[in-house]
Amino acid sequence: MDGSLPATATRAVGARGFGVYVHVPFCASRCGYCDFNTYTSAELGGGADRESYADTVLAELALAARVLGDTPPPRVDTVFVGGGTPTLLPADDLARILDGIDRTWGLAADAEVTTEANPESVTRESLKTLRAAGYTRISLGMQSAAPGVLAILDRRHSAGRATAAALEARDAGFDHVNLDLIYGTPGESADDFATSLDQVVAAGVDHVSAYALIVEDGTRLAARMRRGELPYPSDDVAADRYLAAEAALHAAGFSWYEVSNWARSEAARCRHNLLYWTGAHWWGLGPGAHSHVGGVRWWNVKHPTAYAKRLAAGESPGLAREVLTPDEAHMEDVMLRLRLASGLPLAALDDAGRAGAERARAAGLLDADRYAGGQAVLTLRGRLLADAVVRDLLP
Repeated sequence: MDGSLPATATRAVGARGFGVYVHVPFCASRCGYCDFNTYTSAELGGGADRESYADTVLAELALAARVLGDTPPPRVDTVFVGGGTPTLLPADDLARILDGIDRTWGLAADAEVTTEANPESVTRESLKTLRAAGYTRISLGMQSAAPGVLAILDRRHSAGRATAAALEARDAGFDHVNLDLIYGTPGESADDFATSLDQVVAAGVDHVSAYALIVEDGTRLAARMRRGELPYPSDDVAADRYLAAEAALHAAGFSWYEVSNWARSEAARCRHNLLYWTGAHWWGLGPGAHSHVGGVRWWNVKHPTAYAKRLAAGESPGLAREVLTPDEAHMEDVMLRLRLASGLPLAALDDAGRAGAERARAAGLLDADRYAGGQAVLTLRGRLLADAVVRDLLP
């Protein structure tokens, strides 16, 4: 298995932007709500240790370079290192990975380079090293400022550590700093969430992501709810929290640009995520990472040991792939673009979809002025019901 792609796919590389995602699967402990492809040290066997991980990722990068070739050579617009907790790797290893991407394909002069981090996994020194290596943006997993909520989510950092880390990142010279919030956790009060929003604003970050708690099967949180130890999240409470986030962040100078994301300026928007949401191309490095190039989507084996063994044998770590049909590509385009403040062109919809859009406009779910200009753009109420609007626009 060499991971080769159809010529039609490789010829399209970079036509709509090109990004690189790097998955780092390591976590110091497992959060109760998380079902991501992550592992603690105790869960991993040989061949998947942190010390050799950067070299393993660079081996996949070399394979990717062979697959894509140099016609046309992609220029990397965005890099996003996610996890897991990427900053459990030494900052020098994260620097080596970024340098490898630059040497392989070349970073655009204005490339956005993001790493995720847990607040307790960075220091002033490590942040300075990352910034000097070329990282321009950091996304910190705050989740809440309420100690009781952090305990229910099994977060290890103290209530004030996230905002302190954000300030340290600013001091280290990061261009953009994001804080993630989760709302609707059992036991979270309206005052708890208001305090979290106040602390986010006070930290001086220029980007905020806020997501309703989703209880995933197989997680510790789901098991606790099945046993009756905790109540299930309330949709009404989640809606109230979302409205509170919109009000507080708007008052502080943030604007929504995607249903769950707010930025102080256009420059502060996460360009890597916009690349996903607008159907551009990216190569995913790491166990379980997904990629999309020229209408072909594939994903790697999930376990770090299997991933490392395949690359050591000179094989592609790819597990499976699919070629998107025009109908599938259209469905994804509608689902993703409608979540953006820029909206979806009505011309992209078929007759049934335009009829659904008209119903949504009449119900106050789509902005009437933007609708008159040919765009389907969600109102605030529409954002609360985004999934229902999407269903009405699709066959």
